[in-house]
Amino acid sequence: MNDSGKVILNITISLDGFIAGPNASPSNPLGDEGIRLHDWLFKAKTDLDVQVIQDLVETSGAVIVGGRTYHDAIDTAWGGTTPFLVPAIVVTKNTPSEKKDGFIFVAEGIEEALKRAKLIAAHKNIWVMGGATVIQQFLAKRLFDELHIDIAPVMFMKGKKLFEGLGDIKIELQNVAVVQTPQATHLKFRRS
Repeated sequence: MNDSGKVILNITISLDGFIAGPNASPSNPLGDEGIRLHDWLFKAKTDLDVQVIQDLVETSGAVIVGGRTYHDAIDTAWGGTTPFLVPAIVVTKNTPSEKKDGFIFVAEGIEEALKRAKLIAAHKNIWVMGGATVIQQFLAKRLFDELHIDIAPVMFMKGKKLFEGLGDIKIELQNVAVVQTPQATHLKFRRS
């Protein structure tokens, strides 16, 4: 398989499969204690954690993000500007009236978003960074080459699960890599 131009699904989950803790809302998008999932990116990151995210960022030519992630993060976590070094395609039916630089809004679904991302990325990878609904759609339609899961050492028991609502699909994967750090187990799989 060619190592360029891959579609890479990437998301952080709890050990029990949640991408957000309980009581998630627009004012609390990661749910109660949900920020704990991202300690490996922020307050407790190691050199290995930095390398994991840097490898993803440096090889990506475009990013795909879901509408809820965009709407929840743009003015709070992202401070009104794009956190990405490349264009980000937002899959949303709720296109904002005030558009921010660095974002392209697509209402036609993930296939159209992927088509636009491929044009932008050229030979580089496409980073699909979530949220759960967008990742689930890419999984269900098998529109990916690799799945990168960062597992935080926490269990929520309630919240928003990543692997639900996918029906009876079966996806065969091959192990590619595992990187262990104190705040995450970084798993990389290739779709068979």
